[in-house]
Amino acid sequence: TIIISSMGLGTTLTFIGSHWLLVWMGLEINTLAIIPLMIRQHHPRAVEATTKYFITQATASALLLFASVTNAWTSGEWSLIEMLNPTSATLATTALALKIGLAPLHFWLPEVLQGLDLTTGLILATWQKLAPFAILLQLSPLLNSNLLLLFGVTSTIVGGWGGLNQTQLRKILAYSSIANLGWMITILHYSPNLTLLNLILYMFMTLTTFLLFKTFNSTKINSISSSSLKSPLMSVIALMTLLSLGGLPPLSGFMPKWLILQELTKQSLIIPATIMALMALLSLFFYLRLCYATTLTKAPSPINMASTWRTKSHQPTLILLTSASISILL
Repeated sequence: TIIISSMGLGTTLTFIGSHWLLVWMGLEINTLAIIPLMIRQHHPRAVEATTKYFITQATASALLLFASVTNAWTSGEWSLIEMLNPTSATLATTALALKIGLAPLHFWLPEVLQGLDLTTGLILATWQKLAPFAILLQLSPLLNSNLLLLFGVTSTIVGGWGGLNQTQLRKILAYSSIANLGWMITILHYSPNLTLLNLILYMFMTLTTFLLFKTFNSTKINSISSSSLKSPLMSVIALMTLLSLGGLPPLSGFMPKWLILQELTKQSLIIPATIMALMALLSLFFYLRLCYATTLTKAPSPINMASTWRTKSHQPTLILLTSASISILL
């Protein structure tokens, strides 16, 4: 209870704070609260992931504090929306990019996510992104658009290429997260509302995907192929959610991609828009591979699994079905 409420407190502090120190404190509380959750398994892999996470987050926090202090030193302002010093703005952007795992500062994210169980991984992939994005959305008019564009396009490229040769579901979701964050960051300077829309939809789609993998109890591609035998309905929902994450019309995930590409072409950023659209195809490829494993292959199984899908699921399905509906039908 203490840990969960601390995470809520940290994010809320960052949401409501307008003073740099308060915002920084919120981010710190948030980081410190998730660390006991990550190390809960007492497994060497979890310890390694927690250490990596702690070191990167501490670096990012130090850099963010340095940026805000530099800004206060030059302009005498501690307010969040008074970051008028370009050096401070660039430093703050880099620190927040490291915090959420944007390429080329993404190296910790797949490694850390791979070392966690699915529940903590879900918190890391969704809730932990909220506080840094709250800061980015408030700072959006003051940030350097070229730097954001560089981060965004690099992230979509890395997120597309990185997920291709993975067999671990958590690593695939980490690269999917990097690619999605790239789309959000690219449009941040020009249309913050689109970033917010994309973030909300991404959170619902990721929530659904993690809950589905938890229901199937699978962390590798080859263990997901028995899911259609266990629960045909769930495997169909998984198929739709993965295609929505890939951004296929007429599913929910298509909407933000379409609007972002439209906005980028309006801003005459044709080349970044083209690169991002092509990289979305790479992401779609590994989602399709997951779809193929989920619904179109039959697990080689010596035992007769014909009747096992009738067994009751012990997962809380209400949250799953609500988030699935949102991530497919919007």
